[in-house]
This record gives sequence, structure tokens and C-alpha cells, in this order.
Amino acid sequence: MLPNLDPAAVAARIEELRKQLGARVTILGHHYQDDTVIKHVDIRGDSLELARKVEDIASEHIVFCGVYFMAESAALLARPGQKVHLPEMSANCVMAQMAPADLVEAVLKKCNATRKVIPLTYVNSSVAVKGVTGKFGGAVCTSANATKMMEWALKQGDAVLFLPDKNLGWNTADLLGLPEDSRHMLSIRKRAAEMDMGAVNVARLILWPGCCAIHARFNVQQVESRRKENPGCRVVVHPESSPAVVAKADAAGSTSFIIKYVAAAKPGETIVIGTEINLVERLAEQYKETVKIVPLLESECSHMDRTKPLNLQTALESIADPANPAWPSCVVTVDPGIAANAKLCLDRMLKEMQ
Repeated sequence: MLPNLDPAAVAARIEELRKQLGARVTILGHHYQDDTVIKHVDIRGDSLELARKVEDIASEHIVFCGVYFMAESAALLARPGQKVHLPEMSANCVMAQMAPADLVEAVLKKCNATRKVIPLTYVNSSVAVKGVTGKFGGAVCTSANATKMMEWALKQGDAVLFLPDKNLGWNTADLLGLPEDSRHMLSIRKRAAEMDMGAVNVARLILWPGCCAIHARFNVQQVESRRKENPGCRVVVHPESSPAVVAKADAAGSTSFIIKYVAAAKPGETIVIGTEINLVERLAEQYKETVKIVPLLESECSHMDRTKPLNLQTALESIADPANPAWPSCVVTVDPGIAANAKLCLDRMLKEMQ
């Protein structure tokens, strides 16, 4: 049976399936999902909030409306027998792909040749990279806890390799007051054959040269333009933005921080937000009666946008009728060979956040 493609019919069918499946299914959704998807989820949040929720979910099935690395993390934290579904399996993360696991491991081996370098891996990374991180004694972090986790990592060895987001790493080091001359931007050209080992061996913080395409679009000129257009406004940006943009903003923080920042705004204020446009537009609608919300730039995550209501419906149909070939499975699994180390680095973060 072909699905009805009418948006209203798809939305109605999703709600019908949610009611039919009941407690067997819990739907999670990242804040960057489109409103047409997020309205159907049971739990919404940023990466840290959702990771913390997974271990408390008793449902047989977890449907994760987000991107692949998020579903992988959920699969690592899920209970035995639980299945994690990603409605659109092609929804990935460009930044995560900037740090392939084999290259990360090769770099860490070189870094650890003469001293102890601890990897601190942003959650926006593949499960394979998380496995390498766990193997080398490291942990993951999110934008919400990067400062605390970098403090932890710096105490575990001689230096920290922060990956894959150079901007989050640099901005976090600024918050900690780490001297700039103790930081080194790694070269991974020619599969890291051009690494400056002299600099690597004296740095306290080694930064992988990756970035988020959504937040890399923001620049200082945009901040200045928005201030001219909106006198008296405040500017808040995500710390995946460049250090120059963060320096020009009034505040920088995770998705959950930005949401709280807007909630605390006084009536009549104008807040300029530099992050993914779906969240910005949702906040603008939510606070339209009291606060003016202006996007720094309309910057969308194309991979987050790949999950449509029809994908969510299909995932739920596959759970309700698993024998029907019309509804392909979208279960995310983790290679047992890397699962233990990958879960270890996630558990280290969750333990530090208790």
C-alpha cells in the first residue's frame, strides 16, 4: 500500500500510529528539526539533553529524528533489546565526516609517541571515532558541557586533542583562559604527513581543523549589519561559530543556552540569533508577542532537513508492521567491535555531568 502523500494525511497517520504503538515507542527530536516533524516527538532537546534521556527510556523502540551520529549514540546508550530507528538514513553530519576514524587513530598514535595526549571528541562525530576516543582514554562532549569536559581532559594527561570542531575547541579554550601560544591548529593534509610535531609536542591543546558548515557561514560583517538594523539589540550565537563572531556577540552558548537566553529576554527586546534557522524561526514564533527574534543569517542544516514527516511515518509503519516489505527497516546498529570503547567515552561524559 502506497502512503498518502497529503501533508495533513501524513500527520494524521503519524498520530494514529503513535496512539496504536503507545508505550512501545518513544520519539526523540533534535531542536534543528522542522516544525512539521518536531510537533510529533515525545522528547525534544539538544545533543546533551537527548543523550541523558536515552538511558531512562523503557520503550522497546526509540525513533530518533536527527542525524546519524545522534542515532548511533542512542544505540550505544540503549538498553539490551531496544532498537533505535533513524527515519532518514542518509541524514549525516558534514563536520563528523571531516574526521575519519582511521586518520584520527593515526594522529593520536603520533601525538602519544612521547607524551600522553587525551582526545576530547565533540558528540558530532561517528561512532567509530568515539571508539578510538574511548580507546585512548578520552571522552565526548557537547556544546553545552565543552568547558567542563575540557577542564576534565586537561587533567588526564599532558595535552588534549580536541576534534573535530576547531571553532568550538578554540572558543572553549578562550573561556578557560588557556593561552593562545599553548594551542596548535593541526594540519591533516596528506593524511597528517605534514603534522608539525615540534608544535604538537609542546601544545596543551591540539585542534582538529574541522568545522560546522551551518555556523561557518556567519561572519563579523553580518553581526555589525544586524546591530545597525536593530539598534540596542543583543546578539547570541552558537560556539561552533568562528572566534571572531563569538567575540562580536553578546553571548555564545549551546542550543539549550540560546533557548534559555531568549526566554529570559525582556518584553520589547530584539535578539539576533546565530544558529540553525529552524530553531530561530521556532523561537520567533514562540515569542512573537513579546520579543523580536532576528536570524543573523538564514542558515539551514540540509542533513537535518532530510527527515520529513513521511520518513517518520515510514519508520513507525515499519515498527507496527515489520513483516511488510513496503516499510523498510531503518534500525541503526553499532559494530560490537567498537561499541565498548565508544560507550566508554560517552559514559565518561555522563559521569562527569552527574
